[in-house]
Amino acid sequence: MCSQPSGSTADVFGKRQKIEIKNTEQIALMREAGVVVATTLETLRQAAVAGVTTADLDAIARRVIAEHNATPSFLGYHGFPAVICTSVNSAVVHGIPDDTVLRDGDLLSIDCGAIVQGWHGDAAITVPIGTVSDDVARLSEVTREAMWAGLRQARAGNRLSDIGHAIENVIRGAGSYGVVEEYVGHGIGSQMHMYPSVPNYGRPGEGPTLEVGMALAIEPMATLGSATVRVLDDEWTVVTDDDSTAAHWEHTVAITADGPWVLTALEEIRL
Repeated sequence: MCSQPSGSTADVFGKRQKIEIKNTEQIALMREAGVVVATTLETLRQAAVAGVTTADLDAIARRVIAEHNATPSFLGYHGFPAVICTSVNSAVVHGIPDDTVLRDGDLLSIDCGAIVQGWHGDAAITVPIGTVSDDVARLSEVTREAMWAGLRQARAGNRLSDIGHAIENVIRGAGSYGVVEEYVGHGIGSQMHMYPSVPNYGRPGEGPTLEVGMALAIEPMATLGSATVRVLDDEWTVVTDDDSTAAHWEHTVAITADGPWVLTALEEIRL
């Protein structure tokens, strides 16, 4: 689940916010949470077919997370009423599962978070329903490639903006896609949304220096048209202003001495 960028690096008392540094045991618990998220998303990817409702998918996610003795991160978060976010076609992020029936040609983004012993994992996938158009399929693939480009920059000694710069380069270099700027990635650990915000754009070499023990949720969002977005009356669902299709991919990554460790993949991935 993405966050909106913070306007300042200082809190109300004028002190700089601190980035949470995790020890190896805490990162291991985040990996456990990440495996729950990955397992849930893989189950949902297989279940997301034409004729299924997004509420059906939410019920599946609730069951899978419970079976793994984990807690949903999203349910009740600032009043969010579901276990997952389901964003269809022009919905970018934070779509609320309901009686919407998935149809052939839809593009569905699913965002999921889980907690194990107080530590969070957060990831998102974009799933084609049946057969989608070539431009829609390419949008999702470019967004996914951008996510991996950002993940590869999550290594000690780099600067925070190196991540967003890598993401933006992939998306802009692939065609005339919109890069959503109003919603961004975030720090993660003992809370789902933590300092720092992780934009999906910008110049390299800026922001905090990345350190071993940091963990970030890296999540590009791209569109087939305008990057301008608005929030629907439900106060959650973010949609493109021009009704163009959007894609969203996300992984949680830990910065280790051996490089980026993707915590929300089913397999062991160290970059």
